[in-house]
Amino acid sequence: VVILDPFKVGRVAVEVARKIHPKRAKKEYILSDEAFERWLGECIQCGNCTFACPQGLKIGSANKKALEGDTEPLAKLFDQCVGCGRCEQVCKKHIPIVDLMVKAARPIIEKEKGKMRAGRGPVRDTEIRQVGAPLVLGTIPGIIAPIGCGNYPNGTEDVYTIVNEFASRGYIVTLTGCMAIDAAFWLDDEGKSVYERYPDDFDKGCVLNIGSCVSNAHIHGAAIKVASIFARRQIRANYDEIADYILNRVGACGVAWGAMSQKAASIATGFNRLGIPAVVGPHGVKYRRAYLGRRDIPEKWRVYDVRNGEEIQCEPCPEHLIVAVETIEECLPMMAKLCFRVADTPPGRQIKLTHYIDLSMKYLKIMPPDWHLYVRSEADLPLAKKEYYLKLLEDEHGWEIDWEKKKIVSGPIKGVDPSFNPTLLERLLPERR
Repeated sequence: VVILDPFKVGRVAVEVARKIHPKRAKKEYILSDEAFERWLGECIQCGNCTFACPQGLKIGSANKKALEGDTEPLAKLFDQCVGCGRCEQVCKKHIPIVDLMVKAARPIIEKEKGKMRAGRGPVRDTEIRQVGAPLVLGTIPGIIAPIGCGNYPNGTEDVYTIVNEFASRGYIVTLTGCMAIDAAFWLDDEGKSVYERYPDDFDKGCVLNIGSCVSNAHIHGAAIKVASIFARRQIRANYDEIADYILNRVGACGVAWGAMSQKAASIATGFNRLGIPAVVGPHGVKYRRAYLGRRDIPEKWRVYDVRNGEEIQCEPCPEHLIVAVETIEECLPMMAKLCFRVADTPPGRQIKLTHYIDLSMKYLKIMPPDWHLYVRSEADLPLAKKEYYLKLLEDEHGWEIDWEKKKIVSGPIKGVDPSFNPTLLERLLPERR
Protein backbone atom coordinates (compact mmCIF):
# COMPACT_ATOMS: atom_id res chain seq x y z
CA VAL A 1 0.00 0.00 0.00
CA VAL A 2 1.34 3.41 -0.97
CA ILE A 3 0.15 6.39 1.09
CA LEU A 4 1.18 9.74 -0.33
CA ASP A 5 -0.37 11.96 2.33
CA PRO A 6 2.30 12.41 5.08
CA PHE A 7 -0.31 13.25 7.74
CA LYS A 8 -2.20 10.06 6.96
CA VAL A 9 1.08 8.08 7.09
CA GLY A 10 1.62 9.36 10.63
CA ARG A 11 -1.85 8.28 11.78
CA VAL A 12 -1.58 4.86 10.11
CA ALA A 13 1.85 4.21 11.65
CA VAL A 14 0.55 4.91 15.15
CA GLU A 15 -2.53 2.71 14.66
CA VAL A 16 -0.44 -0.18 13.29
CA ALA A 17 1.93 0.05 16.26
CA ARG A 18 -1.01 -0.10 18.67
CA LYS A 19 -2.53 -3.11 16.90
CA ILE A 20 0.63 -5.22 16.83
CA HIS A 21 1.80 -4.32 20.35
CA PRO A 22 -0.23 -7.08 22.12
CA LYS A 23 1.23 -9.71 19.80
CA ARG A 24 4.80 -8.45 20.13
CA ALA A 25 4.49 -8.19 23.91
CA LYS A 26 3.92 -11.95 24.11
CA LYS A 27 6.89 -12.82 21.90
CA GLU A 28 10.06 -14.12 23.56
CA TYR A 29 13.16 -12.58 21.99
CA ILE A 30 15.67 -14.49 24.11
CA LEU A 31 15.84 -18.26 23.65
CA SER A 32 14.71 -20.38 26.57
CA ASP A 33 17.22 -22.74 28.16
CA GLU A 34 15.47 -25.69 26.53
CA ALA A 35 15.50 -24.10 23.06
CA PHE A 36 19.15 -23.12 23.54
CA GLU A 37 20.14 -26.72 24.29
CA ARG A 38 17.99 -28.09 21.47
CA TRP A 39 19.45 -25.81 18.79
CA LEU A 40 23.01 -26.47 19.96
CA GLY A 41 22.34 -30.17 19.54
CA GLU A 42 21.21 -29.59 15.94
CA CYS A 43 24.66 -28.35 14.84
CA ILE A 44 26.38 -30.90 12.56
CA GLN A 45 29.76 -29.07 12.48
CA CYS A 46 29.65 -28.63 8.69
CA GLY A 47 31.56 -25.32 8.81
CA ASN A 48 29.25 -23.47 6.42
CA CYS A 49 28.66 -20.73 8.99
CA THR A 50 32.37 -19.99 9.42
CA PHE A 51 32.90 -19.99 5.66
CA ALA A 52 30.05 -17.48 5.16
CA CYS A 53 30.96 -15.26 8.12
CA PRO A 54 32.70 -12.00 7.10
CA GLN A 55 34.64 -12.22 10.37
CA GLY A 56 35.53 -15.89 9.93
CA LEU A 57 34.17 -16.69 13.40
CA LYS A 58 34.60 -20.29 14.58
CA ILE A 59 30.92 -20.76 15.32
CA GLY A 60 30.80 -24.56 15.07
CA SER A 61 33.50 -25.17 17.67
CA ALA A 62 31.91 -22.58 20.00
CA ASN A 63 28.54 -24.36 19.64
CA LYS A 64 30.16 -27.68 20.50
CA LYS A 65 31.77 -26.29 23.66
CA ALA A 66 28.49 -24.63 24.67
CA LEU A 67 26.70 -27.98 24.31
CA GLU A 68 29.32 -29.45 26.65
CA GLY A 69 28.56 -26.72 29.20
CA ASP A 70 31.17 -24.06 28.38
CA THR A 71 29.29 -21.07 26.92
CA GLU A 72 32.19 -18.59 27.24
CA PRO A 73 33.59 -19.11 23.69
CA LEU A 74 30.12 -18.57 22.19
CA ALA A 75 29.55 -15.50 24.37
CA LYS A 76 32.86 -14.00 23.21
CA LEU A 77 31.77 -14.30 19.59
CA PHE A 78 28.90 -11.88 20.26
CA ASP A 79 31.27 -8.90 20.52
CA GLN A 80 32.90 -9.79 17.19
CA CYS A 81 29.65 -10.63 15.39
CA VAL A 82 28.28 -7.89 13.11
CA GLY A 83 24.78 -9.39 13.05
CA CYS A 84 24.58 -9.78 9.27
CA GLY A 85 22.87 -13.19 9.52
CA ARG A 86 24.84 -14.80 6.69
CA CYS A 87 25.62 -17.77 8.96
CA GLU A 88 21.90 -18.44 9.41
CA GLN A 89 21.27 -18.20 5.67
CA VAL A 90 23.69 -21.05 4.89
CA CYS A 91 22.93 -23.25 7.91
CA LYS A 92 21.63 -26.64 6.73
CA LYS A 93 19.70 -27.05 9.98
CA HIS A 94 18.27 -23.50 9.98
CA ILE A 95 19.74 -22.84 13.43
CA PRO A 96 19.15 -19.28 14.77
CA ILE A 97 22.88 -18.77 15.31
CA VAL A 98 22.72 -15.07 16.23
CA ASP A 99 20.08 -15.88 18.86
CA LEU A 100 22.41 -18.54 20.31
CA MET A 101 25.17 -15.92 20.67
CA VAL A 102 22.77 -13.47 22.30
CA LYS A 103 21.60 -16.13 24.76
CA ALA A 104 25.17 -17.10 25.67
CA ALA A 105 26.25 -13.46 26.04
CA ARG A 106 23.17 -12.29 27.94
CA PRO A 107 24.96 -11.97 31.32
CA ILE A 108 27.60 -9.80 29.63
CA ILE A 109 25.06 -7.72 27.71
CA GLU A 110 23.07 -6.96 30.87
CA LYS A 111 26.19 -5.51 32.51
CA GLU A 112 27.32 -3.63 29.40
CA LYS A 113 27.08 -0.02 30.47
CA GLY A 114 29.21 3.02 29.83
CA LYS A 115 29.14 6.78 30.02
CA MET A 116 29.58 8.79 26.85
CA ARG A 117 29.21 12.41 25.88
CA ALA A 118 26.52 13.63 23.55
CA GLY A 119 27.72 14.59 20.08
CA ARG A 120 29.02 18.14 20.35
CA GLY A 121 28.96 19.16 16.69
CA PRO A 122 31.53 21.43 15.01
CA VAL A 123 34.85 22.53 16.45
CA ARG A 124 34.64 26.18 17.47
CA ASP A 125 36.74 28.92 15.86
CA THR A 126 38.06 29.92 19.29
CA GLU A 127 39.41 26.40 19.79
CA ILE A 128 41.18 26.51 16.42
CA ARG A 129 42.87 29.79 17.35
CA GLN A 130 44.21 28.13 20.48
CA VAL A 131 45.57 24.93 18.90
CA GLY A 132 46.40 26.06 15.35
CA ALA A 133 50.04 26.86 16.09
CA PRO A 134 50.80 23.71 18.17
CA LEU A 135 49.20 21.51 15.49
CA VAL A 136 51.15 23.06 12.62
CA LEU A 137 54.41 23.18 14.59
CA GLY A 138 53.90 19.57 15.69
CA THR A 139 53.99 20.06 19.45
CA ILE A 140 50.46 18.66 19.47
CA PRO A 141 51.42 15.51 17.55
CA GLY A 142 48.20 15.24 15.60
CA ILE A 143 44.46 14.80 15.28
CA ILE A 144 43.31 11.17 15.41
CA ALA A 145 39.83 10.57 13.98
CA PRO A 146 38.31 7.12 14.70
CA ILE A 147 35.28 6.94 12.40
CA GLY A 148 33.08 4.43 10.62
CA CYS A 149 31.16 1.25 11.35
CA GLY A 150 31.36 -1.36 14.08
CA ASN A 151 32.73 -4.16 11.89
CA TYR A 152 35.85 -4.53 14.03
CA PRO A 153 38.07 -7.57 13.48
CA ASN A 154 38.46 -8.31 17.21
CA GLY A 155 35.52 -6.62 18.89
CA THR A 156 34.99 -3.24 20.50
CA GLU A 157 38.04 -3.31 22.77
CA ASP A 158 40.14 -2.22 19.79
CA VAL A 159 38.30 1.11 19.79
CA TYR A 160 39.15 1.74 23.44
CA THR A 161 42.78 0.84 22.75
CA ILE A 162 43.05 3.34 19.88
CA VAL A 163 41.38 6.17 21.78
CA ASN A 164 43.19 5.64 25.07
CA GLU A 165 46.61 5.12 23.48
CA PHE A 166 46.57 8.35 21.49
CA ALA A 167 44.76 10.55 24.02
CA SER A 168 47.26 9.56 26.70
CA ARG A 169 50.07 10.65 24.35
CA GLY A 170 48.67 14.13 23.79
CA TYR A 171 46.91 13.68 20.44
CA ILE A 172 43.48 15.22 19.89
CA VAL A 173 41.00 12.34 19.44
CA THR A 174 37.75 13.09 17.59
CA LEU A 175 35.19 10.27 17.39
CA THR A 176 32.01 9.83 15.38
CA GLY A 177 29.33 7.21 14.79
CA CYS A 178 29.66 3.64 16.03
CA MET A 179 33.21 4.15 17.25
CA ALA A 180 32.07 7.04 19.46
CA ILE A 181 29.53 4.71 21.08
CA ASP A 182 31.73 1.64 21.41
CA ALA A 183 34.57 3.59 23.04
CA ALA A 184 32.32 4.18 26.06
CA PHE A 185 31.81 0.51 26.94
CA TRP A 186 35.36 -0.16 28.12
CA LEU A 187 36.50 1.13 31.49
CA ASP A 188 39.94 1.71 32.99
CA ASP A 189 41.16 0.41 36.36
CA GLU A 190 39.27 3.22 38.11
CA GLY A 191 36.02 2.29 36.36
CA LYS A 192 36.06 5.34 34.07
CA SER A 193 35.32 5.46 30.36
CA VAL A 194 37.51 7.50 28.02
CA TYR A 195 34.90 10.26 28.11
CA GLU A 196 35.21 10.52 31.88
CA ARG A 197 38.99 10.28 31.87
CA TYR A 198 39.81 12.87 29.19
CA PRO A 199 38.45 16.44 28.71
CA ASP A 200 36.04 17.45 25.95
CA ASP A 201 38.04 20.35 24.48
CA PHE A 202 39.60 20.38 21.02
CA ASP A 203 43.05 20.42 22.57
CA LYS A 204 46.01 18.27 23.51
CA GLY A 205 45.07 14.97 25.15
CA CYS A 206 41.31 15.43 24.78
CA VAL A 207 38.57 13.08 23.53
CA LEU A 208 35.60 14.51 21.64
CA ASN A 209 32.38 12.89 20.49
CA ILE A 210 31.71 14.96 17.38
CA GLY A 211 28.39 13.21 16.66
CA SER A 212 26.91 10.71 14.22
CA CYS A 213 28.56 9.42 11.05
CA VAL A 214 27.35 12.42 9.08
CA SER A 215 29.18 14.64 11.58
CA ASN A 216 32.47 13.59 10.01
CA ALA A 217 32.17 16.80 8.02
CA HIS A 218 32.97 18.67 11.24
CA ILE A 219 36.35 16.88 11.43
CA HIS A 220 37.07 17.92 7.86
CA GLY A 221 35.92 21.37 8.87
CA ALA A 222 38.39 21.53 11.77
CA ALA A 223 41.31 20.85 9.41
CA ILE A 224 40.01 23.46 6.96
CA LYS A 225 39.65 25.98 9.79
CA VAL A 226 43.30 25.49 10.76
CA ALA A 227 44.25 26.56 7.23
CA SER A 228 41.77 29.43 7.06
CA ILE A 229 41.82 30.85 10.60
CA PHE A 230 45.39 30.15 11.68
CA ALA A 231 47.14 30.38 8.29
CA ARG A 232 44.66 32.86 6.76
CA ARG A 233 44.19 30.84 3.59
CA GLN A 234 41.28 31.91 1.41
CA ILE A 235 38.49 29.31 1.49
CA ARG A 236 36.33 30.27 -1.47
CA ALA A 237 37.34 28.57 -4.76
CA ASN A 238 40.64 27.52 -3.19
CA TYR A 239 40.25 23.82 -2.38
CA ASP A 240 43.62 22.78 -3.78
CA GLU A 241 45.55 25.26 -1.64
CA ILE A 242 43.64 24.27 1.51
CA ALA A 243 44.36 20.57 0.85
CA ASP A 244 48.00 21.37 0.05
CA TYR A 245 48.37 23.21 3.36
CA ILE A 246 46.80 20.35 5.34
CA LEU A 247 48.88 17.69 3.56
CA ASN A 248 52.17 19.47 4.30
CA ARG A 249 51.49 21.00 7.71
CA VAL A 250 48.52 19.64 9.69
CA GLY A 251 49.25 16.30 11.36
CA ALA A 252 46.03 14.30 11.18
CA CYS A 253 44.99 10.71 10.49
CA GLY A 254 41.60 9.03 10.25
CA VAL A 255 40.94 5.39 11.08
CA ALA A 256 37.90 3.45 9.82
CA TRP A 257 38.79 0.33 11.77
CA GLY A 258 35.43 -1.31 11.21
CA ALA A 259 34.74 -0.04 7.69
CA MET A 260 31.75 -2.00 6.44
CA SER A 261 29.45 0.21 4.37
CA GLN A 262 30.24 2.16 1.22
CA LYS A 263 29.53 5.25 3.29
CA ALA A 264 32.50 4.51 5.55
CA ALA A 265 34.77 3.98 2.56
CA SER A 266 33.60 7.21 0.96
CA ILE A 267 34.24 9.11 4.20
CA ALA A 268 37.84 7.88 4.13
CA THR A 269 38.15 9.11 0.54
CA GLY A 270 36.78 12.48 1.62
CA PHE A 271 39.60 12.72 4.15
CA ASN A 272 42.10 11.83 1.42
CA ARG A 273 40.93 14.66 -0.84
CA LEU A 274 41.87 17.11 1.89
CA GLY A 275 45.33 15.63 2.32
CA ILE A 276 44.44 13.62 5.44
CA PRO A 277 45.55 9.95 5.45
CA ALA A 278 43.21 7.18 6.58
CA VAL A 279 43.88 3.69 7.92
CA VAL A 280 41.25 1.00 7.39
CA GLY A 281 40.93 -2.39 9.03
CA PRO A 282 41.13 -5.73 7.23
CA HIS A 283 37.55 -5.44 5.94
CA GLY A 284 38.52 -2.23 4.17
CA VAL A 285 40.49 -4.34 1.68
CA LYS A 286 37.22 -5.49 0.14
CA TYR A 287 36.71 -2.07 -1.44
CA ARG A 288 39.95 -2.57 -3.37
CA ARG A 289 41.03 1.02 -2.89
CA ALA A 290 44.43 2.03 -1.58
CA TYR A 291 46.59 5.09 -2.14
CA LEU A 292 50.01 3.78 -1.23
CA GLY A 293 53.26 5.70 -1.33
CA ARG A 294 56.58 4.28 -2.53
CA ARG A 295 59.31 5.42 -0.18
CA ASP A 296 61.82 3.48 -2.28
CA ILE A 297 61.34 5.92 -5.19
CA PRO A 298 62.96 9.21 -4.06
CA GLU A 299 61.69 11.25 -7.02
CA LYS A 300 58.14 10.69 -5.78
CA TRP A 301 58.92 12.71 -2.66
CA ARG A 302 59.69 16.23 -3.84
CA VAL A 303 58.07 19.49 -2.83
CA TYR A 304 58.60 23.11 -3.77
CA ASP A 305 59.80 25.81 -1.39
CA VAL A 306 57.48 28.79 -1.85
CA ARG A 307 60.24 31.21 -0.80
CA ASN A 308 62.41 30.65 -3.86
CA GLY A 309 60.64 28.06 -6.04
CA GLU A 310 63.36 25.48 -5.41
CA GLU A 311 62.39 21.80 -5.66
CA ILE A 312 63.36 19.98 -2.45
CA GLN A 313 63.85 16.27 -1.81
CA CYS A 314 61.93 15.43 1.37
CA GLU A 315 61.10 12.53 3.62
CA PRO A 316 58.09 10.32 2.69
CA CYS A 317 55.41 11.88 4.83
CA PRO A 318 52.63 11.18 4.94
CA GLU A 319 53.67 7.98 3.21
CA HIS A 320 50.16 6.76 2.34
CA LEU A 321 46.75 8.36 1.92
CA ILE A 322 44.68 5.23 2.41
CA VAL A 323 46.16 1.97 3.64
CA ALA A 324 44.68 -1.26 5.02
CA VAL A 325 46.27 -3.12 7.93
CA GLU A 326 45.33 -6.48 9.43
CA THR A 327 45.81 -6.08 13.17
CA ILE A 328 45.50 -3.42 15.85
CA GLU A 329 49.22 -3.91 16.51
CA GLU A 330 49.97 -2.75 12.96
CA CYS A 331 47.35 -0.01 13.07
CA LEU A 332 48.67 2.02 16.01
CA PRO A 333 52.25 2.64 14.76
CA MET A 334 50.93 3.28 11.24
CA MET A 335 48.60 6.01 12.50
CA ALA A 336 51.43 7.67 14.41
CA LYS A 337 53.62 7.58 11.30
CA LEU A 338 50.93 9.09 9.09
CA CYS A 339 50.85 12.18 11.33
CA PHE A 340 54.37 13.18 10.20
CA ARG A 341 54.46 16.31 8.02
CA VAL A 342 57.36 17.77 6.03
CA ALA A 343 56.95 21.14 7.78
CA ASP A 344 57.31 19.70 11.32
CA THR A 345 59.55 21.76 13.60
CA PRO A 346 62.35 19.89 15.45
CA PRO A 347 60.38 19.78 18.75
CA GLY A 348 57.30 18.55 16.87
CA ARG A 349 59.20 15.91 14.90
CA GLN A 350 60.91 14.75 18.09
CA ILE A 351 57.52 14.20 19.76
CA LYS A 352 56.06 12.39 16.74
CA LEU A 353 59.13 10.21 16.24
CA THR A 354 59.13 9.28 19.93
CA HIS A 355 55.53 8.05 19.72
CA TYR A 356 56.12 6.23 16.42
CA ILE A 357 59.10 4.31 17.78
CA ASP A 358 57.45 3.65 21.14
CA LEU A 359 54.21 2.31 19.62
CA SER A 360 56.15 0.05 17.26
CA MET A 361 58.25 -1.32 20.12
CA LYS A 362 55.19 -1.76 22.36
CA TYR A 363 52.93 -3.53 19.87
CA LEU A 364 55.23 -5.01 17.20
CA LYS A 365 58.31 -5.53 19.40
CA ILE A 366 60.62 -4.07 16.73
CA MET A 367 62.18 -0.76 15.78
CA PRO A 368 60.34 0.68 12.77
CA PRO A 369 62.42 -0.21 9.70
CA ASP A 370 61.98 3.29 8.26
CA TRP A 371 62.41 5.45 11.37
CA HIS A 372 65.70 6.90 10.14
CA LEU A 373 63.97 8.42 7.09
CA TYR A 374 62.20 10.89 9.37
CA VAL A 375 65.36 12.13 11.10
CA ARG A 376 66.52 15.46 9.66
CA SER A 377 68.97 16.43 12.41
CA GLU A 378 69.98 15.33 15.88
CA ALA A 379 67.29 17.70 17.23
CA ASP A 380 64.61 15.33 15.89
CA LEU A 381 65.81 12.40 18.01
CA PRO A 382 64.03 11.41 21.25
CA LEU A 383 66.00 13.02 24.08
CA ALA A 384 65.93 10.09 26.49
CA LYS A 385 67.92 7.82 24.16
CA LYS A 386 69.58 10.30 21.83
CA GLU A 387 73.05 8.71 21.92
CA TYR A 388 71.57 5.25 21.37
CA TYR A 389 69.77 6.42 18.23
CA LEU A 390 72.87 8.23 16.96
CA LYS A 391 74.77 4.96 17.32
CA LEU A 392 72.06 3.09 15.39
CA LEU A 393 72.21 5.66 12.60
CA GLU A 394 75.97 5.25 12.37
CA ASP A 395 76.13 1.45 12.63
CA GLU A 396 73.01 0.38 10.74
CA HIS A 397 72.50 3.17 8.21
CA GLY A 398 76.02 4.47 7.60
CA TRP A 399 75.40 8.04 8.76
CA GLU A 400 78.37 10.20 9.71
CA ILE A 401 78.23 11.36 13.33
CA ASP A 402 80.39 13.97 15.08
CA TRP A 403 80.55 12.31 18.49
CA GLU A 404 82.37 15.19 20.14
CA LYS A 405 79.47 17.55 19.40
CA LYS A 406 76.89 14.73 19.17
CA LYS A 407 75.72 16.04 15.83
CA ILE A 408 74.76 14.42 12.54
CA VAL A 409 77.24 15.35 9.81
CA SER A 410 75.67 13.51 6.87
CA GLY A 411 72.89 11.02 6.18
CA PRO A 412 69.45 12.72 6.35
CA ILE A 413 67.34 13.16 3.24
CA LYS A 414 67.16 16.87 4.06
CA GLY A 415 68.11 19.11 6.93
CA VAL A 416 66.00 21.37 9.12
CA ASP A 417 65.14 24.87 7.91
CA PRO A 418 62.76 26.77 10.24
CA SER A 419 61.54 29.00 7.41
CA PHE A 420 60.90 26.14 4.96
CA ASN A 421 57.54 26.73 3.25
CA PRO A 422 56.52 23.55 1.38
CA THR A 423 53.92 23.23 -1.36
CA LEU A 424 53.01 20.94 -4.24
CA LEU A 425 51.25 23.72 -6.17
CA GLU A 426 53.34 25.33 -8.86
CA ARG A 427 50.96 28.29 -9.07
CA LEU A 428 52.09 29.39 -5.59
CA LEU A 429 55.74 29.73 -6.62
CA PRO A 430 57.19 33.26 -6.96
CA GLU A 431 57.60 33.18 -10.75
CA ARG A 432 54.03 31.87 -11.24
CA ARG A 433 52.23 34.48 -9.15
